[in-house]
Parts: sequence; C-alpha cells; structure tokens
Amino acid sequence: MLVLGLETSCDETGVAVYHTTRGLLAHRLHSQVALHEAYGGVVPELASRDHLQRLVPLIEQTLAAAGITLGELAGIAYTEGPGLAGALLGGASVANALALARGLPVIGVHHLEGHLLSPLLARPAPAFPFVALLVSGGHTQLMEVRGVGAYRTLGETVDDAAGEAFDKTAKLLGLP
Repeated sequence: MLVLGLETSCDETGVAVYHTTRGLLAHRLHSQVALHEAYGGVVPELASRDHLQRLVPLIEQTLAAAGITLGELAGIAYTEGPGLAGALLGGASVANALALARGLPVIGVHHLEGHLLSPLLARPAPAFPFVALLVSGGHTQLMEVRGVGAYRTLGETVDDAAGEAFDKTAKLLGLP
C-alpha cells in the first residue's frame, strides 16, 4: 500500500511516499529557517503561508522521485497536531482536499506519536517495548513505547523543553 505523508507542524514542510512493504520511497523537505531568521524565531503567519506555497510543488517532486502517480496512492496521512495552528490547518486542508478529490482515505497523525514511532523505519527496527527520548519543539520526554498507541511517560521537563533552551541560549550568544 502506498501512502502520501504531509508534515506542516511548524517551520518545515515535509512530504514523503511510504510503501508498507518496501519502506520509504521518496521524501522532500523545505526548511523555513532563512524565512524566519530576521525575526529571531518562527513567525506563525509566515510559516502557514509558506507551507501553502510549498506543499503542491513538494508533493509533485516527491511523487516523481518515487516514480508513482496520484492514482497509485492508497491513502494520505498528515500531521494533526500539536504544532502551530495555522501551519497544521494548511497541511490538513491540502491533505483532505486531495483525498476528497481522489476518493482516498485520510488520517491525521499525532505529531509526537510520529516521533515516537519513527525508530520503526530503521532496519532493523527495534522490538517493542523500547525507550524513546522525545525532544521536539516544546516537548522533552522520556517515554516507554510498549506498542502502537501504548505509551508511558517515564519523565519530562517541568520548565523549558530542551529545544527551547537551545534556541534561547543561541539567541543570547548571538548565534544563528
């Protein structure tokens, strides 16, 4: 089964084609770092607009790189949250419109669950249960991953997440 995946939770637009038996066939990523650099951080409205400009061309490039057409897709997945509301809305809108136009099922994927299960893309994939360190934007958590949908928090930060601390430190030091 071929699935198109769209990621628009913050400041990167990601598109991938995944085959359930052959694995990842192609992916494309556009970073907005340069767009937000002058502001010292991500500007949500700019991020949302950029996703909308980038998604269709990235989808076309990714499908071409995978050597498939829209007609071969069996479904579409998109990042449902958490993330920037406008950025998520853009990705969800494109995913749902494309799915409706093609008569395909569409599914929203929890952003953090995607991170927790990403080790399953490795070869060899880890066996359940495993421990995952989740460091994503505003989250820093140590999680036990017992299976798909079965997670237990082992520990987490109580103030800033590690990513936010790195960003603040870099800004204080005048780093890009």
